[in-house]
Amino acid sequence: MRHLQLVGWLAVAVVLCALAIPWFLWGDARTVAGISLWLWWHIGWMGLASVVFWLFSRYAWGLGIEPDGTAPSADTSSTDGTDTGGDQP
Repeated sequence: MRHLQLVGWLAVAVVLCALAIPWFLWGDARTVAGISLWLWWHIGWMGLASVVFWLFSRYAWGLGIEPDGTAPSADTSSTDGTDTGGDQP
């Protein structure tokens, strides 16, 4: 199941990247509401990419990175709220 999710999210990423630049609108001077059609394409694409990233961060964050879908169990904060991780001496 995790492999199928990974392949699905990779396919979504490839499609989003392919649609990022509207090659088919190059040289098209049409406007809608005073804004070029290619700019409307970018506005729509950015909205779609935002929704897709929100879905990915909500349901598939760490997919393909964390083994078996489990988060690391190491906690870098101590009980008194001070941070014990990082590059401290």
